Amino acid sequence: MAGERTAYDPSRANAEAWAHASEWGAARRMNDLETLMWRSERHPAHSSTTAALLMLDTAPDWARFRAAHEWAGRLIPRMRQRVQESALPIGAPGWVSDDNFDLDYHLRRVRVPAPGGMPQLLAFAQSAAMVPFDRSRPLWEGTLIEGLPDGKAAYLLKLHHSLTDGLGSVQLLSLLQSRTREHTPDKPVARSAEGADPSANDLAIDTINHQVRAMPSAASKLVSAGVQALTNPRGTTDSALRFVASARRTAIPAAKGSPLFEGRTGAAWRFGVLECELADLKAAARAASGSVNDAYIAALLGGMRIYHEQHGLSLRSLPMVMPVSLRRDDDPMGGNKWAGAMFAGPMGITDPAERIAVLRGLVLSLRVEPALDSFSFLAPIANLLPSGVGAAAAKVSASADMSASNVPGLPYQTYMAGAKVERVFPFGPLPGVAVMAAMVTHGGTCGVGFNMDGSVIHDTDRLVECMGDGFEEVLALGG
Repeated sequence: MAGERTAYDPSRANAEAWAHASEWGAARRMNDLETLMWRSERHPAHSSTTAALLMLDTAPDWARFRAAHEWAGRLIPRMRQRVQESALPIGAPGWVSDDNFDLDYHLRRVRVPAPGGMPQLLAFAQSAAMVPFDRSRPLWEGTLIEGLPDGKAAYLLKLHHSLTDGLGSVQLLSLLQSRTREHTPDKPVARSAEGADPSANDLAIDTINHQVRAMPSAASKLVSAGVQALTNPRGTTDSALRFVASARRTAIPAAKGSPLFEGRTGAAWRFGVLECELADLKAAARAASGSVNDAYIAALLGGMRIYHEQHGLSLRSLPMVMPVSLRRDDDPMGGNKWAGAMFAGPMGITDPAERIAVLRGLVLSLRVEPALDSFSFLAPIANLLPSGVGAAAAKVSASADMSASNVPGLPYQTYMAGAKVERVFPFGPLPGVAVMAAMVTHGGTCGVGFNMDGSVIHDTDRLVECMGDGFEEVLALGG
């Protein structure tokens, strides 16, 4: 996500990282955001499926590949856990061991049809990503895809968003990959799980106890707020007005949507990919006194401008949503901790350097908005209501035309069962937007994955080409 502060250093040696593998997704229950994504999911229009496509330089040995997943599933408990709902509808779900776990259900092996190029690979990936998860099983699927030219292969990792966010996915992949092509004989073994899994009744009792424990604190805050309002009514009113104004800026787009994207349904996912060198994107960002994320967003908006111009439209701005990480250095691995910020993307600015400068100011102001994490206050309330109401609340981003996520990836070369990972392309869900763009860096290369709503974008190849042109005009800033 944009502005990720990495709590977990992926450049550590595998031995040290593996020592902390059991910490990934160690929470026994979902948080409020994860609960909302889990219960409000409506396929296919409001899916919470994420995917990562890893391009491999060769097809790994299947026995070794499967054994690696068997080992990882025992090292990282979450990979063998399913969701356990609470007996009370207001309680957050928990994670429990799947006694019927079947690795051969979660790990698959396919061959793409000839000629096995990127179009065939993306067609398979988008179809696989749209298939809903079996909600009674662990929420991940991995597929080794063979039949690519020159003996190459790919790996599609599909995760439910309630498991983790973008940075958590990178952390997971770093644990599943090796720093060498050779087999590692002294990998650590899994530690035995501590404590019994919670039942539906246990979760309900825990929810009641939590609410009882929270009552004194809530009452104290209420009394304190009342005293503050009585003793300083002007200051209290001003603070409330500032928060409301901040919420309007971060939750309500200040731009009208594109007529090209009206009537979208989210029912047809279409994938596309681009790549560029991280060093080139950094050079372009420096030339315009911006960050890598600023240059990335500027490239996307440039591509959108070119696409609209080819359709005879000239728009000044585009409503966007950008996930902003709320992680801190001491946060555990995995899980979800982010907030979505709305803004009007300056699509009409033709000078890429000026576009980056404007975005620099916009992004910096968004990160200090008091209401940036206002969704964390709304999610607990939405989770108390019927799931249909929660689904409506979760579609707040539907008023944006594009969502853009940027996650720092692994800076070094990695391998999966002896196969070198050459590229990583991420694909996020379509939370009501027309285009979901996501970027992950891997070994010095930026992989950009596009999930486009095929119900309104019928020329997806053209849109990806225009996005490529947008990147070219930004990269030209760095020479």
